[in-house]
Amino acid sequence: MASFKINIGNPKTKKCYKTEVKEQQAAPLMGLNIGEKIEGSKLGMDGYEFQITGGTDYSGFPMRRGILGERKRIVIYKSSGFKGGLKGMKKRKTVCGHKINDKISAINLKVLKEGSKKLSDLFGGKAEEAKQEEKKEVKEEKPKEAVKEEKPEAKEQKPEEKKEAKQEQKPEQRKEEQK
Repeated sequence: MASFKINIGNPKTKKCYKTEVKEQQAAPLMGLNIGEKIEGSKLGMDGYEFQITGGTDYSGFPMRRGILGERKRIVIYKSSGFKGGLKGMKKRKTVCGHKINDKISAINLKVLKEGSKKLSDLFGGKAEEAKQEEKKEVKEEKPKEAVKEEKPEAKEQKPEEKKEAKQEQKPEQRKEEQK
């Protein structure tokens, strides 16, 4: 049966949470369209209400509102499915239909109504976020120190080389003056 990766975006906290639903939890999503609402209790999150904002199929093609069927190649301007280019540029791109079916692999949801528990508590986001922040801080500190150390060395070498070059030129100039 179907299984989906769910990306839940919370516009209030501007954070995204990811989970996977299989078989029985995925069944209520089958046949829904982009823009429809779904209760969180069907996905195991009591008190929440979500809106379907999009998704992708098993090959990575994005879902697009207003397309019937599983996949179509359409000519589109800058919008979902095409980032755009020059002003007025059109391009032929493949997109998926707006209805969730068994070929869809990822679904994007937006939180409309929050429940009693926070999403970070449900997904254990606090511990993961703290670990990720620590890793980022460690990675950022090391390159900065290395770059700072290299630059002064490079600056110190240049003036020394200039002094040596000037000292070599002076005796040559003296010889020319003596002749």
